[in-house]
Amino acid sequence: MPFSPEPVRRPREQVEKQLRDAIMSSTFKRGERLPSEAELSREFQVSRSTVREALRVLASEGLISKVPGAGGGSFVQKVDHESLTSLISGSLETILKFGSLTMDEINDVRRMLEVPAARLAAQNRTQDQVAEFTRLIDRQNEMMNQPSRDSRDPELFELGQSIFTLVAEASGNRLLASFVSAMSGVTIPVYMRDLPAEDAAAARDLTGVLVDAIVRGDGDKAAAAMTSQLDMVHRHAL
Repeated sequence: MPFSPEPVRRPREQVEKQLRDAIMSSTFKRGERLPSEAELSREFQVSRSTVREALRVLASEGLISKVPGAGGGSFVQKVDHESLTSLISGSLETILKFGSLTMDEINDVRRMLEVPAARLAAQNRTQDQVAEFTRLIDRQNEMMNQPSRDSRDPELFELGQSIFTLVAEASGNRLLASFVSAMSGVTIPVYMRDLPAEDAAAARDLTGVLVDAIVRGDGDKAAAAMTSQLDMVHRHAL
């Protein structure tokens, strides 16, 4: 694809715009490597540092990934609701590390997103998702019944995260699912890492109630179970 300078824009902005347009129009397809910084510098008639900054912005938007090394370069990422989840997760994780949000703010947003998602999941779950819910909850119960298994085992946390991700997907709204998956994926490990054993077990009991309500198509009970789950997590975080 030929590129040309656009005098009305700042150099970095013209590089960003034309590359973004090329990616969004599938001129550059998923997994394809972009021209090198040197090639883009010549085509756009700008410095390599300008190209590098434009590529950094596109990477921050989740449109490309940069791979170091001899066979590396800038590669086009998949652009869909799944890549949105990854982008939100990365940004949210950074914000949490810097302590820029309070637990009240985080819990309020989770409540706004995850309670409606649970209700929608009860309405919209497919039979394949019902089967997967059943498999996950059976596996959780099997693990919890092992005498030597610590209720705070990281494998149990991962299993719980898989269940919450499936709740988001079962909502039937991919945009909502992206936000819910990102929020729960980043915040649950933070909340759960120091949770007392008895509270961890109680949280999994509530997860069982949530899954049962979704499988049976009871939206009100699913929403109530999700609310109780978030209330417990919030009390622990205070």
